[in-house]
Amino acid sequence: MSSTEEQHDALRSLLGAWALGACPAREAAELEQHLRDCRECAEEAARLREAAGWLSLDEPLDQPGSLRQQVLDWCLARRPAELPVPAWGMPYTAETAKLDALLRDLGPEEWQEVAELPWHGGTEWLRPAEVLGHLTAVDGFLALALGLPDPVPAAPGLPAARIGRRVPPQEPAAGPAVPRVPAQGGPYAAITARTARLVADQRGLAPQSVRSRWRRQAHDLVRGAALRPQGNTPVDYGFTVLPLRDAFVDRAFECFVHGEDVARAVAYPYDPPAPQHLRQMVELVVRLLPRALAGLRAARPEFAGVPAAPVGGVKAARRVRLMVDGPAGGEWLVPLDGDGLRTDGSDSTDGRAGRDGTEPVASMVLDGLELCQLAAAHRDPDRLPVGTHGDRAAVREVLHALPLLSRP
Repeated sequence: MSSTEEQHDALRSLLGAWALGACPAREAAELEQHLRDCRECAEEAARLREAAGWLSLDEPLDQPGSLRQQVLDWCLARRPAELPVPAWGMPYTAETAKLDALLRDLGPEEWQEVAELPWHGGTEWLRPAEVLGHLTAVDGFLALALGLPDPVPAAPGLPAARIGRRVPPQEPAAGPAVPRVPAQGGPYAAITARTARLVADQRGLAPQSVRSRWRRQAHDLVRGAALRPQGNTPVDYGFTVLPLRDAFVDRAFECFVHGEDVARAVAYPYDPPAPQHLRQMVELVVRLLPRALAGLRAARPEFAGVPAAPVGGVKAARRVRLMVDGPAGGEWLVPLDGDGLRTDGSDSTDGRAGRDGTEPVASMVLDGLELCQLAAAHRDPDRLPVGTHGDRAAVREVLHALPLLSRP
């Protein structure tokens, strides 16, 4: 081998270190001079430098959350769906896919982690497979409305077991035993009982089998939504009835909230909903807010407030102007005293002035994602950053009513 060939091979052996920026300055200068004259080494250097870029620690290894939607949009532009999913079904489609991507990456130890699921009536501590059991059980209300099989076994003759017993502690407790789930009943008894029966039924299954069952049902629900694009089918939750279009947004909302709960338990990043999907969740929360305000006044009379003075002999209704900031932004006029509630579930909470011409007693501004987190009882209403103007008691009334929309 000639000295020229030996020098060429010696310089070529430095290409890997040079691509990673780990080559000494003198050798790097000599190699770069060689690359100007050697086409073969220059092409190899370009390939290695490009590959090294993928190994950069400055870039996350996870794909951006918007990639899935971009791929779907590209595919649908080339070949439209035979049965397109209605716009109100898209948040559920996206959130179930996002949660499924997280669950596919969980290892055996991560499936044993316990997630904390707060709601306004207490806190549940569930493992990821049990969270899926809960989501599947509540999604079952939509399945029944669409004529699909109920995933929950029929109730036996004896009362259903308490949910608080469904997860044994991972380690012996250092102090007195604390119930994993506080005693529940009332309007949410059907949800808790259904969850308990399904979790008990799935207890012997591998976590990935539980995931597969939940995912199959989610696909069936989306196909059912595509066959009912108007979304008027009533869905009975036991404590309320929602039209199918609102029920799908409600299920997307809970899937996001509990997906984030699981991600937090396994220390995994989790993206918020896409702006157009978050906007639908915000709109649903605002439409349901008057019901929560009525429940707050019934449960806590100190929040009843002082009725507005009559205008022209007509009883004036108090209203708060709610301005939501961020990508899901919008403006609504929320009735505080029950005015505007309709039996069709579409409360009159738009941004226009009241029918009696009165101005709102207060205005409040907050971020759309924070609004949803508060509605899920994942934020403290007294600590949430909110811009206010006017009657602060009215604003406080709205903030304390929002968590009442949460449920087990």
